Amino acid sequence: MKIDDLIASFEQKLKLQRYSPNSIKNYTSAVRSFLKVALKRFDNPGQLSEDEIEKYVLWKIEKHNVSSSYQRLIVASIAKFYQLVLNRNLQVRHLYPSRKEHRLPKYVTVTDVKRMLASVTNLKHGCIIKLLYGCGLRLSELLHLKISDIDSELMLVHIRNSKGNKDRAVMLSPVLLGDLRNYFKAYNPKVYLFEGQSGGMYSEKSVQTVVKAAATKASIQKTVTPHILRHSFATHLLENGTDIRYIQQLLGHSSIKTTEIYTHITDVAKSKIKSPLDLL
Repeated sequence: MKIDDLIASFEQKLKLQRYSPNSIKNYTSAVRSFLKVALKRFDNPGQLSEDEIEKYVLWKIEKHNVSSSYQRLIVASIAKFYQLVLNRNLQVRHLYPSRKEHRLPKYVTVTDVKRMLASVTNLKHGCIIKLLYGCGLRLSELLHLKISDIDSELMLVHIRNSKGNKDRAVMLSPVLLGDLRNYFKAYNPKVYLFEGQSGGMYSEKSVQTVVKAAATKASIQKTVTPHILRHSFATHLLENGTDIRYIQQLLGHSSIKTTEIYTHITDVAKSKIKSPLDLL
């Protein structure tokens, strides 16, 4: 069986179930990687047992050191593929990680953001960074923004069909609106707010490169990614006293528990507790 045919069938069925474009991309990518390995030993993925799939997941953990969250994605993607394409319900609940990783989100300081923005001379690149940080957008949300999503009357940015197929709106900074108007006049995008040189949606790689280049130019030593700018948005709002439930809505989190991870950073930063080192 050809991998491309299987992936095409899987993608079609995910679309019918109304999965978001980003979820479809992640699911099909994980399944494609799985099929490339599986079809070296088997003519048909339907021939694999749960034990074989378990060996694959273990191999990904040991060989590629995948995170707990990515392990969850791998198992969910394979299970969904077998259910939708091969009409088989796998017994793989035991392959999901039982313990969630509790890592504090990485972020940059307000000073770092200022230095990044000061280092950018390209109008388009400046707007990209300001939207990621100033609106707390996910990378996929930024890429899918259309011109019509910028609401200058209500001073909102509308985010359509985001994670979990939900819409939300975030505040639009007057400074950012002015920059976007100048950008629009200079670049004249047709459909998407940010488009490639030959039209169509701007690429993920291009945005990642823009952010990385700005951080490097600003002499920021730590790694800076679009998602770290989103973390910084939430962290800085908390530091300024914004109610966490508002931040939850702005980030598009389904559960307040997801948003509460940012409180661990701000609580430590604001506390008056001294390090034992300072008591020596």
